[in-house]
Amino acid sequence: MPNSRLAIAMLFSSKPKGFFVDCNEHGTFVARTSGANAPFVVEELREVPPGEATALAETLKQLQPKRSQTGFVHATVGMHSDKRLLRRATLDVKRVKETGYLDEVLQTQFRVEPDKYIAAILNSGDGGEYDTAKATLKDVLFCGVPQEEVVAFQEGVLAKGIYPERVEIGSVAGLGALVDYLGYTQSKIPTLVLELGLDSTHSFIISAGGVDSSRPIPIGLSSMIPVVQKELGLKDEESARKLFFSNTFDFTGMGALLIQRLLKELQSSIGFYEVQTGLTIGQVVCTQLPLKLSWIADVIATQLAVKTLRLDMVPWLHARNITLADSPNSLAADPRWLGVFSLMVQYHASVPEKKV
Repeated sequence: MPNSRLAIAMLFSSKPKGFFVDCNEHGTFVARTSGANAPFVVEELREVPPGEATALAETLKQLQPKRSQTGFVHATVGMHSDKRLLRRATLDVKRVKETGYLDEVLQTQFRVEPDKYIAAILNSGDGGEYDTAKATLKDVLFCGVPQEEVVAFQEGVLAKGIYPERVEIGSVAGLGALVDYLGYTQSKIPTLVLELGLDSTHSFIISAGGVDSSRPIPIGLSSMIPVVQKELGLKDEESARKLFFSNTFDFTGMGALLIQRLLKELQSSIGFYEVQTGLTIGQVVCTQLPLKLSWIADVIATQLAVKTLRLDMVPWLHARNITLADSPNSLAADPRWLGVFSLMVQYHASVPEKKV
């Protein structure tokens, strides 16, 4: 990251408004709030398609017409690296204080080179930083991103006119928000959370008690393209790809065929979890899907014989001192916006929970 640009940005920055930006494969989600820290009002929400640099620049201009002298929009930013690490592990608490033990876990269980990753260890229950000095808990989450990708990401958002005051792994923030949401709604139902990318899917099982299971699956939306080509008799995969992402054809009728490969992997993960815990998955939510492919979430739920989690984020956000203006209020049921909302929420034990 160019130090001179950052120094100038910090020198002249002013923050009359707050900005939160969630960047994933399917788009950039931008929020402007009345302040940088809650309590505040979410004034505007904007979505920009992936790769639309000009559209993003125009969106930022509209949201903050009077820029600082540097021209940057200062924001909290969520990144979703393809190589992001978010894996649950069970530690040998007797070995935690051993030099090199945690690196050993990264290498042997997750095939990660510790010296190339920026990594942290969190408690799988409350998401707090794991205390290696006490080492009283054995269930943890390893979270991380390759160092070079963090640098590239920061330079990329700077080039787009966004100064990242804080960068978070979007998946970590999103899971934290969902766990908090389940606690707020007093839900007891184990929930399958899916982040579907083009080439891979990140699968998690969570509850109000934390993250219970995590697994990356090397199957994504692109795996459905050959099925579309075959079933519709199209001449090539490129034609199938354009049709699949265009929303001009109703694919729900062949939905079960499209997700067949992914479904087998999900059933395997769910089966293992249910045998190990004696609990049953009751609902699923897909937090990262293009709007035109939102129907996939219902197909997955139907094939797994569970319900789709219908989010009602307005009361939950209000309990976290975040109020939505009229326009953003209409998007609060869309799980694609959970990512940007998750960057806003600060968790405090004193916040009252929902009464049911």
